[in-house]
Amino acid sequence: MDGAPIPIAEFERSQKNAPRFARTSTTSIMAIAFPPIRWIVPGYVSEGLGILAGRQKLGKTWLALDWAIAVACGGMAMGSIACDQGDVLYIDLENGQRRIQARINILFPDQRRRPDLARLEWVNDAPALNKGFLDALEDWRVSVDNPRLVIVDVLQRVKPAGNPNQNSYESDYSALAGLQRWATDRRVAVVALHHTRKGGADDPLEALSGSNGLSACADTTLLLDRDQNGTTLYVRGRDVEEKESALKFVSGIWTLTGEAADVRRSSERGNILVTLEDAEEPMSPSELAHVTGMKNGNIRRLLHAMAKAGEVQKSGRGKYVHPNNAVEKPRSADPR
Repeated sequence: MDGAPIPIAEFERSQKNAPRFARTSTTSIMAIAFPPIRWIVPGYVSEGLGILAGRQKLGKTWLALDWAIAVACGGMAMGSIACDQGDVLYIDLENGQRRIQARINILFPDQRRRPDLARLEWVNDAPALNKGFLDALEDWRVSVDNPRLVIVDVLQRVKPAGNPNQNSYESDYSALAGLQRWATDRRVAVVALHHTRKGGADDPLEALSGSNGLSACADTTLLLDRDQNGTTLYVRGRDVEEKESALKFVSGIWTLTGEAADVRRSSERGNILVTLEDAEEPMSPSELAHVTGMKNGNIRRLLHAMAKAGEVQKSGRGKYVHPNNAVEKPRSADPR
């Protein structure tokens, strides 16, 4: 009968079987001694799931290989970041063993000086994330002494097809959730290579191909990009400090050259100095912006700092000149 009270016995049975939250007090959480974050490439790659994204042919595989070799050998990543040695699994689903061998030969043309790469293992075929991928990862993990890094090149090859009952965000998030949980629980870094969409985005994380579910699930997102100022590696994550670093790529070797803002500023200063030195007369900030293609506001700020540092000189109202082109003002005649 509608509205009739529920018998006490039936109510108690329903309460006994009802789901309940597993609650933990703040006091208990604060008493836990958590181990420090396990860094694989300090400042860039830590335990958990990371996504390394960039346009095609930009060098993502070379960068991932740089990290893999640095960890497997206990060497330097990007030329300057010391890595603790451990076991690395590189799941290369695009290149094959012939191309892998060719890349190693480019990096180490003299076989006598080639480091011991025994702790770097390769896989060229893998099941999808929802069809045994995690079981295969676990089998590798328990078979090596110190599992530290897994590279998945590329994510699209193991990512399952979208679920028609979910929107793209839900589908992408659920596709990576198991991999993220495995990497976090096992304290292993998994870096999955991925592409960026054409046209870019205002927020770097919006540039990833697919939905925002990928970057939302990942612990760290790294974006490799190139513009008129050079190549940069942007990183943002739950445990990593947000940063943008400048990189240089020569003959398969990535080298970290500094913070992108500092390198970009140095490049812009050099551009201004070259333009002023070639100029036949003093130039205004607007004229410099037109010639160099730099933003007017940036030019003005840089010129102010450069004038203060003595790198350029003011010449007349609102104009600047290179020190080499500065004309010393004639001394006034002796009034006597």
